[in-house]
Amino acid sequence: MLENFRSMGVVIAATAILAGLTACDSEPPIATVTSTYEGETAAIVNGEPIYFSDVELEAVAQGQIEPGSEFTTSHPEYHQALEQLIDQRLLAQEALARGLDQDPAARRRLESGRERLLGNILVESLVAGEVTEDAIDLMYEEQVKLQQLDDEVRVRFILVETSDAANAIQAELTDGRDFAEAALAHSTDTSTRLDGGDLGWVNPNELADPFPAIIGDTQTGSFSGPFETSRGWNILKVDERRTKPPKTKAEMRPEIITFLTFTQISDILRELRNSADIQQRDPSELLQDRETASESSPSDDASVPETPEE
Repeated sequence: MLENFRSMGVVIAATAILAGLTACDSEPPIATVTSTYEGETAAIVNGEPIYFSDVELEAVAQGQIEPGSEFTTSHPEYHQALEQLIDQRLLAQEALARGLDQDPAARRRLESGRERLLGNILVESLVAGEVTEDAIDLMYEEQVKLQQLDDEVRVRFILVETSDAANAIQAELTDGRDFAEAALAHSTDTSTRLDGGDLGWVNPNELADPFPAIIGDTQTGSFSGPFETSRGWNILKVDERRTKPPKTKAEMRPEIITFLTFTQISDILRELRNSADIQQRDPSELLQDRETASESSPSDDASVPETPEE
């Protein structure tokens, strides 16, 4: 069965997972790059090489080029990306020279960054194997079919407080009164009354129940019978219907790649969690450990010897 991934909120979830993987890391997981100059050195900073592939990854991470696009030394963004990497390398070398990497907090941060990088490398391998052009084409075809089912409608509606008022308006409409005139005269919905009850072009599936079903049962150019919602009693009219043109493959491609990547990440995380030994400590235990450590440590006053009296 076809599923519209945009309506499921999975793109949001995918974005959250990908953001977690790439936090504090300049390499995006879906930006697998096959460099034109693989293994070639772009610069040497105090004896340490910066490779052309590193420059290309930096340009992708900064959004200067699209993953997979052609990137050469003549590219306008090449020197900007290279200069950024040179500055980054100089700062890293200076941090090492000052011994900052030996600080316990710094070592934890370095290890955390290493874990993110390894996670990104795993995601890249998954994407390379599963997020293929064939998979993108298939997903795009499915989404186009789903979009064709999402007709947009031009709807007007009248809102009143009681069923008696709604029945009286229905009688007026049946006798030939113009719907827009009736909405202007009777509707209590202040946002649409002056426009003759016009809601504009809407996707019925994005409206609250029971509007989608009522719209589906109402023929174009006709009006519905009275129906109740939490706001009161309603009558609607379907003025027009149209099929919204689907997005192009290029427009939908980023969403599709994100969805397929999320699917791969979700599958492997599910397998890993099912087979892993994970023990989460209660936050109250962490607080208790901190309080115990604080109580057992000598006070500042106790560590200062008293000055003998003369």
